[in-house]
Amino acid sequence: MLDDLTTAASSPAVWPAAYPQGYAVVDVETTGLARDDRIISAAVYRLDARGEVEDHWYTVVNPQRDPGPVWIHGLTSDVLEGAPLFQDIAAEFAARLEGRVLVAHNAVFDWQMIAREYARARGEAPVKQRLCTIALSKELKLPLPNHKLESLAAHFGVVQERAHHALDDARVLAEAFRPSLRAAAASGLRLPLHECLPLTEWTDRPRTGQQASPGGYRPTGWRPSRKRPACPYPNPGRYEPGGRLRQGMRVAFSGDTSVERELLEDRATEAGLHVAGSLSRLTSLLVTNDPDSGTSKVVKARQYGTPVVDEAAFGQLLGDVEAAPEG
Repeated sequence: MLDDLTTAASSPAVWPAAYPQGYAVVDVETTGLARDDRIISAAVYRLDARGEVEDHWYTVVNPQRDPGPVWIHGLTSDVLEGAPLFQDIAAEFAARLEGRVLVAHNAVFDWQMIAREYARARGEAPVKQRLCTIALSKELKLPLPNHKLESLAAHFGVVQERAHHALDDARVLAEAFRPSLRAAAASGLRLPLHECLPLTEWTDRPRTGQQASPGGYRPTGWRPSRKRPACPYPNPGRYEPGGRLRQGMRVAFSGDTSVERELLEDRATEAGLHVAGSLSRLTSLLVTNDPDSGTSKVVKARQYGTPVVDEAAFGQLLGDVEAAPEG
């Protein structure tokens, strides 16, 4: 049983009624960090409403490809050869997530990896919301030197036994999350919950210009920037709510989308829009399904007065983009 390492002696007497009724603390190890990489192990600690552990689960997964950075996760091709495929463990994994908030360290990464695996398996993870422990530590203003899991663990006196092993990382995170949750409850803090959208359209198209190492692992970021052709149309200014998009408008995206982001960006580019990786005063429109998320793009959009629409509305707007004037 996990030790209670919180600085508070007990759970707050009055618990916020709006807090979730249960959590699934998750960690996945993968063949790499890119969009076409695969999950090779997964662990889930199920917690009750106040962060007490109910049970835990762990599995390795055959990625049907090179295992990637073995020197990090320790899972070799020989170890994974006889492991179940993701579609074989998808139902059990889903049962562990059902009705709970997914908790992870850098949760957007774990969620997108999970969502893509379920899309490949022609399924859907039963997750409606996620909570990132990095975001929670920022909300709590914890005096951490950085946002690594090891720093969060050290702050609460949690001892890590096998770093980058999914089960131990999930255990460590569960131990650190419980006192964080209680501290948030004691101060009446609104938890930084974000909506999780399953992928309805996706692709594993390899990115161009990527150099693989001899072991097949590409040490890239989660969503490396893609070099797109320059938009041939001048920026006509901001989108006017209720009006039409016009070719040349600068469009930025933030947060999860049900259509994989690259596909959505491709459609915007094909329609003659300028897809921007960041948001500035020149941005015509921000597309986000979570306008209350507090991401840097959403915050800047509020500051600059940039119009915001959700994915569904943007999809409708793409069907009737006004052509740029000739000449």
